Amino acid sequence: MPALILENVEVIYDKVFLAIKGVSLEVGEGEMVALLGSNGAGKSTTLKSISGLLGPERGLVTRGEIRFGDRSILNMGAPERVAGGLVHVLEGRRIFGHLTPDENLVAAYRGRSIARFNELREQVYAYFPRLKERIKSKAGYLSGGEQQMLAIGRALMTEPKLIMLDEPSLGLSPLLVQEIFGIIGTINAEQGMSVLLVEQNAAATLDIVSRAYLIEQGQVVMSGAAEVLKSNPDVQDFYLGGAEHTDYRNVKHYRRRKRWLA
Repeated sequence: MPALILENVEVIYDKVFLAIKGVSLEVGEGEMVALLGSNGAGKSTTLKSISGLLGPERGLVTRGEIRFGDRSILNMGAPERVAGGLVHVLEGRRIFGHLTPDENLVAAYRGRSIARFNELREQVYAYFPRLKERIKSKAGYLSGGEQQMLAIGRALMTEPKLIMLDEPSLGLSPLLVQEIFGIIGTINAEQGMSVLLVEQNAAATLDIVSRAYLIEQGQVVMSGAAEVLKSNPDVQDFYLGGAEHTDYRNVKHYRRRKRWLA
């Protein structure tokens, strides 16, 4: 049974704006899957529909089904979804800047066992040794890469079965992106944790996931194995920088070549 299933999900904001329409995807147990697309394509909305965070933005799932494990989660609140093993690392880190890394980890832990907390904390520091080096610093003074590591580490303190990461490469150097993506791959391999990775950085993402979905204008327009998408000429042109001789001045004509939008 897949860890996560979305079937024809539709989300509307303010009872007017249709943000995503008919989105369907699956993430298998222990699988790493990517949701790719340009800015504003509907990637973050899709994740928020899964984690239950649409409400504060006046969004609502108006159609479709979302199943996590063997049950529907549409009527669950966000805390109940986290307790069930589903965690969402939001775009932009969203750490507690006035707290230390250690205090951030304490804030995320939902259990009562001190021994288990210590075990999870040491696991986080093993994955992200930089955080241990900055253990007494205020999180707001960490570098962008360190803050992203802390955001992921804080998510791991909830002992998730599936972790959703929204743009973890945003604002980071290529070397840091490579480091963080490598750690995500290690976590997936060592813990068998399912990963749904939302990214604009298609080149780096397709190197670490097994499958990917491509979303444009709120609709999934392509899906398949990562290697298949990497070899697709449209994906190469529009997301992998493969169009060496494209005349970008003729933008309308260039956008019209997107076969999935024809």
